[in-house]
Amino acid sequence: MKTIIEPFRIKAVEPIRMTTRTERVTKLAAAHHNLFTLNSQDVLIDLLTDSGTGAMSAEQWAAIMRGDESYAGSPSFARFCDAIQNLMPFDHIIPTHQGRAAEAILFSIMGGVGRNIPSNTHFDTTRGNIEASGAMAHDLVIDEGKDPASEHPFKGNMDLAQLETYLTKHGDSVPCVMITITNNAGGGQPVSLENIRAVAQVAHNHSRPFFIDGCRFAENAWFIKQREPGQQDRSIEDIVRDCFAVADGMTMSAKKDGFANIGGWLALNDPELAEQARAHLVRTEGFPTYGGLAGRDLDAIAQGLKEIVDEDYLRYRIRTNEYIIERLDALGVPVIKPAGGHAVFVDARAWLSHIEPLQYPGQALACALYETGGIRSCEIGTVMFGRHPDGSETPAAMDLVRLAFPRRTYTQSHADYIVETFEELVQVKDKLRGFKITKQPKLLRHFTCWFEPSSKNLVD
Repeated sequence: MKTIIEPFRIKAVEPIRMTTRTERVTKLAAAHHNLFTLNSQDVLIDLLTDSGTGAMSAEQWAAIMRGDESYAGSPSFARFCDAIQNLMPFDHIIPTHQGRAAEAILFSIMGGVGRNIPSNTHFDTTRGNIEASGAMAHDLVIDEGKDPASEHPFKGNMDLAQLETYLTKHGDSVPCVMITITNNAGGGQPVSLENIRAVAQVAHNHSRPFFIDGCRFAENAWFIKQREPGQQDRSIEDIVRDCFAVADGMTMSAKKDGFANIGGWLALNDPELAEQARAHLVRTEGFPTYGGLAGRDLDAIAQGLKEIVDEDYLRYRIRTNEYIIERLDALGVPVIKPAGGHAVFVDARAWLSHIEPLQYPGQALACALYETGGIRSCEIGTVMFGRHPDGSETPAAMDLVRLAFPRRTYTQSHADYIVETFEELVQVKDKLRGFKITKQPKLLRHFTCWFEPSSKNLVD
């Protein structure tokens, strides 16, 4: 059949409160034009993030009832470890309450003043945890990954020549090499298995450990199966295992491809590093067999890891993004191509070219989407990445708006409504105006900063 249906039935529903445009304009102004500070009940379609916002399956809810809340040595932890090690063959599994906690532990040990950590593109909390330690985060994605219109099948790949030069230049100041799959800040673009193996080899040639931020590992494996020569007849599970077989460790937010509402882990092979990490875990998260999570959460993740590698689900999920991208492209809305895994990314800088990058075209578009259609999205651009540790600000590589789709949550009619909202914005896009920031913290400003429009955000 040509129609790819949702590979699930809906068993429970959550009502959406329908709002008017007048209400939304008022709500957004009260939130200082920061969509993170809106109340969720004032949002019609919430695409702010796909992190922890998806629907859990009947089997996951059953697993929650099996959760054992023993302080130490819970069988839930054993099931959690078994599910992870079935896909990712690491020796030491350290649970955390979410992915950024795993990053905080890792970089409290490996970071520090004077250290430099390369990746394809560090995402916000990864960069924040690196910089909070005093280290510097550097992005070495391939040139095609900086070009929204490029049709390169693996735009998340790391530039191997740049990595070689980087490691030679920075030497002992580099404690590890990282890569993010898929590359969220670069448009949810995948990394090829060939590139993962090559990056690992370069790192190991320089005697540096190689870490993977694996938040969307299953989506990345689907793209490898679809796009990489020689991978088409392989299972998703086997591709995932190959991706992590060359790594020395990983960080993970189970709120993404763990199908869970909360949780994550740090996985390591080095026993000395694992011992240091567990000591930090006990101080900040909890005992090593629960790490800030309830036993029921550990069991929900264990079940989610079995479900996320289902090819029917992955085919449906990726096709949702492809459908919306095709419709937006037909409207003349510039989007990141080819379709990524978890989100649709709109090139706000190209579409709103009359707004200078330091007036935040991504924020202007995100606010307009909410005012017009009640859709909450997320700016991935100069607001998120333009401010540097020394307080200076420069335009980010791209100004994008991310519409991240919660897993198993929205339907085809929601997708069509999103497209219709863009149809409305096509008519008024040249009237949109930029913003200035009136209040901001030193790190991760996009979560809490306040904006003020340079003029009315949307002129009727």
